[in-house]
Amino acid sequence: MKFKAKEIADMLEGVVDGNPEETVTKLSKIEHGEPSSLSFLANPKYTPYIYTTEASVVIVDKTFIPEKPLKCTLVKVENAYTSFAKLLEIYDQINRNKTGISEKAFIAPSAKVGKNVYIGEFAVISENAVINDNAKVYPQVYIGENVKIGTHTTLFAGVKIYSDNVIGNNCTLHAGVVIGADGFGFAPQEDNNYQKVPQIGNVIIEDNVEIGANTTIDRATLGSTIIRRGVKLDNLIQVAHNVEIGENTVIAAQTGVSGSTKIGKNCMIGGQVGIVGHITIGDKVQIGAQSGIGSNIKESDVVLGSPALDVSIAKRSIVYYKNLPKLVERINELEKQLKKINEQK
Repeated sequence: MKFKAKEIADMLEGVVDGNPEETVTKLSKIEHGEPSSLSFLANPKYTPYIYTTEASVVIVDKTFIPEKPLKCTLVKVENAYTSFAKLLEIYDQINRNKTGISEKAFIAPSAKVGKNVYIGEFAVISENAVINDNAKVYPQVYIGENVKIGTHTTLFAGVKIYSDNVIGNNCTLHAGVVIGADGFGFAPQEDNNYQKVPQIGNVIIEDNVEIGANTTIDRATLGSTIIRRGVKLDNLIQVAHNVEIGENTVIAAQTGVSGSTKIGKNCMIGGQVGIVGHITIGDKVQIGAQSGIGSNIKESDVVLGSPALDVSIAKRSIVYYKNLPKLVERINELEKQLKKINEQK
């Protein structure tokens, strides 16, 4: 990355206050600014640092008026935080702008690879797989037979996609994600052993989905496990066979969703939530961290606890639980008094 202050201002629709030719090659926090770095000031608590920072260019709100001389050049914008986030996105795109196919990658003869694709070292593209335009397949990714990867989708190092699965456009799968491993299907037998039930379905991931590192999504027994467009899954999540997660739902780390459960759209699910199988969670539901979900949840409900309760009831229950030792002491004291009264009769 190498930009002049004027170029940054043009990208962010801002104005330069200082040297428009000042050049930056990296990013920094304002309190740890270094020469040739770009930083930003959005939180007023950090204002004192702008007078001491070594950063060469700092993005600030247009309303910012310095009270002391500055060493840095300012780029003034409508909203410094939003503008810096936009710049981070541009920076990230530049860093990820990889193209070309490594000689050390394996691509099966029947596979189809689109234009401007990146395929890194030791990646495996199996028979009849389709990698569409502008996709990025990082080193050591495995793509099984008949898999389809959409345009502008990125698979980071070590992603494993079993056969017959479909990944949409503009998706991001982080390192260690596994798509399409067998669902947990075993039939108990009379001799206390378990007979494996073949898992012959697949996984369908729609557009604009992001999946965090080491998250696993199991293939369906029959049909498809479906992750709808816009879903965001954190790291270390388990999604079981035949689950469906609705559009724009977000789920935090270490949550487990059991088989055949249907989760609605625009839901927010906290970390370490456990969800049983074969239930339905409505649209716009919010579930607090570490909740245990054992039954259906209606649309727009907010629940907390294990077993999960309506959030207002759960919060009152927590208060009562904290006061249990005092309540026990009061009950014991009342029992003693009642015993004395009965003895006096």
